[in-house]
Amino acid sequence: MPHREVYEVDVPIHHTSNPALRGLHVFAGEADSRSTALRRAHEVYDATLAARQAGLEIPGQQPDSWTAHGLRPGWELDWLAAKAGPWKSPYSWTTRSDFEL
Repeated sequence: MPHREVYEVDVPIHHTSNPALRGLHVFAGEADSRSTALRRAHEVYDATLAARQAGLEIPGQQPDSWTAHGLRPGWELDWLAAKAGPWKSPYSWTTRSDFEL
């Protein structure tokens, strides 16, 4: 079984009626590679979108911990510009950060 770690996938977003409004939609979950993380993030987003369009509940967390907790109406995700990498907690005791606990 391949080694799995927690990945973060950052997907740029923009508002469909005002493209000057931009942001980032972040997904996180277990994967064995960046490409798997990108694929899983896109799959859970697509499943969430399909459920919402069908009037169903948003699917829960998957066994590999990927989930989408909601959708942002009026925002479009730029999957071609998405980036994935190992997740680093800003609250980690081993990582210097500007956050105070």
